[in-house]
Amino acid sequence: MTFNSNANVGGSGAKRRGPGGGAIAGGVGGLGAIAVILLNIFTGGNFTSLLGGGGGAPQAGSGTELTTCQTGADANASIDCRLAAGSKAINQFWTGEVQGYRPPQLIIVDGSTSSACGTASNATGPFYCPPEESVYIDPTFFSVLAQQFGDDAGSLAQLYVLAHEYGHHIQQIAGIMDAHPNNGTGPQSNGVRMELQADCFAGAWVAGMTRQTDENGVPYLQAPTEAQIRDALDAAAAVGDDHIQEQSSGRINPESWTHGSSEQRQRWFATGYQSGVGSCDTFAVAGNAL
Repeated sequence: MTFNSNANVGGSGAKRRGPGGGAIAGGVGGLGAIAVILLNIFTGGNFTSLLGGGGGAPQAGSGTELTTCQTGADANASIDCRLAAGSKAINQFWTGEVQGYRPPQLIIVDGSTSSACGTASNATGPFYCPPEESVYIDPTFFSVLAQQFGDDAGSLAQLYVLAHEYGHHIQQIAGIMDAHPNNGTGPQSNGVRMELQADCFAGAWVAGMTRQTDENGVPYLQAPTEAQIRDALDAAAAVGDDHIQEQSSGRINPESWTHGSSEQRQRWFATGYQSGVGSCDTFAVAGNAL
């Protein structure tokens, strides 16, 4: 995935926020941190409290705006700018899909910070915080993803993660979260359906991302390569419930699933990519077809 170097990506509104919002307490070993990462990746939830550490008062809306991210060249050179530029393209996509769309706030986390949903850091992974309508993401998380889970976590995988979290924002503002509240765990649970729908929404954006343009008609992004699509799919597979369970315990228990299997996550991304937003009603799918 490559931004067109002359595209104007400024004005995304993305902010960087550093420490002061409740740091992770020391002394947590690798397996403990990894377990919490696995619980948080690609979810609307935040299990930071399992690590210990203070929370601090949420700082909704605060932070320093990323004003140095102005061109596609900046986005290609810097992961912070890539996420900021990606948010601008994603917002433009959803403005055309959802009447009355309002963008969420994107917070680029520097180390750790507090939110109304708990501490944000690379140990919690990216998450969407519904009370704030904010997406939190620490760019160093992608290094963790690559090192711990064997995914390349390249540029498109990074934007896929971002687009997934924006998918949760769509669920929030469209009333999907309210219409389908948490009803426990399992392969047919609302939680699994919510996550798979966010994967599908992300796939729909990836398919349409070259159609978003700046004010001069320059597309923000070039078409993804097959290798980049595979990398995004690998990122989804890495956090499938079955893969997580197999890694952690060697046993797969579908009744405890909250996100869906690796196959499901890849398939629903592909569904959105191939068929668009209208194909993403995971709540209408019955039985094993999910």
